[in-house]
Amino acid sequence: MSISKLAVLGCGNIGSAIAKGLAKSGVTPANIILTHRKAESLSELNQAGFQTSDDNANAVQNSEIIFLTVGPSQLMDLLDEISSNLGRNHLLISIVSGVTIAEIQAKVGTEISIVRAMPNTAAALCESMTCLSSLPQFAQGLKTAQSLFDKVGNTLEIDETQMASATALCACGVAFFLRAIRAASQGGIEIGFHSDEAFTIAAQTARGAATLLLDNDSHPEAEIDKVTTPMGATIAGLNEMEHQGFSSAMIKGITTSTEKVTRLFNKD
Repeated sequence: MSISKLAVLGCGNIGSAIAKGLAKSGVTPANIILTHRKAESLSELNQAGFQTSDDNANAVQNSEIIFLTVGPSQLMDLLDEISSNLGRNHLLISIVSGVTIAEIQAKVGTEISIVRAMPNTAAALCESMTCLSSLPQFAQGLKTAQSLFDKVGNTLEIDETQMASATALCACGVAFFLRAIRAASQGGIEIGFHSDEAFTIAAQTARGAATLLLDNDSHPEAEIDKVTTPMGATIAGLNEMEHQGFSSAMIKGITTSTEKVTRLFNKD
């Protein structure tokens, strides 16, 4: 299947991030159609060379790979709108939380390849973590989806039952880590740095910490041990954070988000 003809339907923040990341990775923007019911909201992307439109059906007719990036409450109406334009040559990649492959198949049939994906907005910088799931019969579609998302970051294939958890840890997780960086920068202000200095120090330190783990394929505690000394400042700060519930708060936030996703979209 060619990956040169793409459409992003309902292009909002995550759709724009995927499109920008693909373009950054080398995909020609002119080969990507972005749709939104208010096409004028995509004017900046149009100026960047992407095709923009408010016509979903036409976008499907002129594409092979379709990213579904609307909200859950809008997806079924969108599928009704485009189903007659879909054929066996299409691959649907759903970024929609809580809507299963089976539910999408009920609208478009069982012969169209469907993959569920949960990326995050760091896709715009080719730094997304994307979880993917599909059915055995769509192995080729999954391979194609993985090749696309590998262009905008890292990917992991998971079981579809884990997609709610992926939403919390991968998509919501961006906000959790951003909040941690914000807290660190506020601490920096309190100990004497100007706000812009504190932010730069906190953000770059967070980037460095993540790179240590990914590039060294190491465990967080192994890297922590390298910077903690007996009776030192690092262990004192870590212990105070734990006394204040840092780790448990992060864990509870992730589990709460997972429960929220499950409750919002549980059809049983």
